[in-house]
Amino acid sequence: MSGSIEFQQTIERPAVCAGIGVHSGEKARLVLKPAPAGTGVSFRRTDISGPGTLIPASAEYVSDTQLGTTLTNEADVSVAVVEHLMAALAGVGIDNLLIEIDGPEVPIMDGSSAVYCELLMQAGLRRQAAPRRRIRILEKIEIEDGPKRASLSPSEDNLLTLRARIEYDDTLIGVQQMALRLAPGMFARDLAFARTYGFARDVDMLRTMGLARGGSLENAVVVDNGEVMNPEGLRSEDEFVRHKMLDAVGDLMLAGAPIAGRYDAVQPGHSINNLLVRKLLDTPSAWCWESDEMNQSLVASRTSAAI
Repeated sequence: MSGSIEFQQTIERPAVCAGIGVHSGEKARLVLKPAPAGTGVSFRRTDISGPGTLIPASAEYVSDTQLGTTLTNEADVSVAVVEHLMAALAGVGIDNLLIEIDGPEVPIMDGSSAVYCELLMQAGLRRQAAPRRRIRILEKIEIEDGPKRASLSPSEDNLLTLRARIEYDDTLIGVQQMALRLAPGMFARDLAFARTYGFARDVDMLRTMGLARGGSLENAVVVDNGEVMNPEGLRSEDEFVRHKMLDAVGDLMLAGAPIAGRYDAVQPGHSINNLLVRKLLDTPSAWCWESDEMNQSLVASRTSAAI
């Protein structure tokens, strides 16, 4: 057992950005603010007056998973497409943050988490005087929905290990799979740049459904019969599965703490990710809270007893 203790983190100073929502097409301004240790991540709608404007970033508040993860509180106040920002928080190692937003949807930026990672690093990370708590997976939890599967299972270290596989009829994507151990710095290097994607054939249908109103080649990879429509092409050949893993990191962050375990998925998506987290939290025997401070106290007590 190492003598080091991981501490909770927030940001050193506020950070601001603005952009357009990929589905609503509405502009929104974000102000990321430091938050006290133990308070977690929450959103506050500043364009709405009165009580009930605070929305905890928690799986139990997920109200919609259609092409994005939407959170809604008891006052029916919502914020949509939170997953890319939540993934950046998980990847950088932020535990506590207040996110003020003056619109209904988190800006899509370039369709990835890269801008948010850069924003957080520019704001600086501040260690807080409280040990970081992890969710330790103790037994396997699995969700199946037709061809889609996702599971969380125990691992021997304190990190989240991800494995995902996707398969599409489109020849450009085909079958892609990837595994990644989410060690410090790995998210920013290997996943953050991967953009959201869609198919040209679906654009008109999505817009009639009130979705993708802000979508463009500037914030999404668009595939049309085996070809990429974006002039700059792909950022990596397997950008598609990397983005699915990015989404999973953001959705799993809604468990309320970093997860020490293994995530395995086939054809993953926001819906099955949320169902998996909810099933985990509803199965007390499958997980426990853990921190390095707790582990050291346990080792010390066992050593004393042995003596």
